[in-house]
Amino acid sequence: MADQRVNDVGAPGQGPGGEGERGGLAWVVTEVAAPQYVAIALPPVTGLLAHGWTGAMWGLLAAALCAGVPVGVIAVGVRRGRLDSMHLVDRKSRRGPMLAGLITVAVGLVLLALLDAPAIVTATAAVMLGWVLVMGSITMWWKISFHTGVAAGAAVVLAHVLPAAATLAVGAALVGVIGWARVRVSHHTPTQTIAGAAAGAGVAWAVLTLTL
Repeated sequence: MADQRVNDVGAPGQGPGGEGERGGLAWVVTEVAAPQYVAIALPPVTGLLAHGWTGAMWGLLAAALCAGVPVGVIAVGVRRGRLDSMHLVDRKSRRGPMLAGLITVAVGLVLLALLDAPAIVTATAAVMLGWVLVMGSITMWWKISFHTGVAAGAAVVLAHVLPAAATLAVGAALVGVIGWARVRVSHHTPTQTIAGAAAGAGVAWAVLTLTL
């Protein structure tokens, strides 16, 4: 029973938000490193680093198409009381947002390809589609951590436009902190955070290897 509470809605007796609803560093990390925010920031940052301000503008378009719409869907669901929070703590509530994310990211990727966006921006959108397909499928039956998955995958993407060793080292440290926070607020088990990091990084590496 306790494991199920951790997997789906938090630790026993703590409700959907777990320990994090009472504040503290772990909750701050959880909020700041929310996968929606990382997904929105990643394309323009990657585009800027690779192609300057022109790349950043393409990245903003990719962020709007591939991340902005799913974030809007979740925000509306939270406002109307259909979703528990932007973090989708209850695993069962993730299906609708995952479907919306799959459709919008796929459409955004096609548009970026048709508009001849820079390769790194299009590849970043393809990575995001891979995250939805792989981690979204897993989360239907097991609550894998999107926080650590997206953070780890973002580090792999940024390692293509920044010094790889340093970027991956910093990324690994940040993913470790995020994983600690997710466990601390009782939204995930350690295994779920480790699996998320492995899946997110693996998807990013595979997609970039195939597309760049």
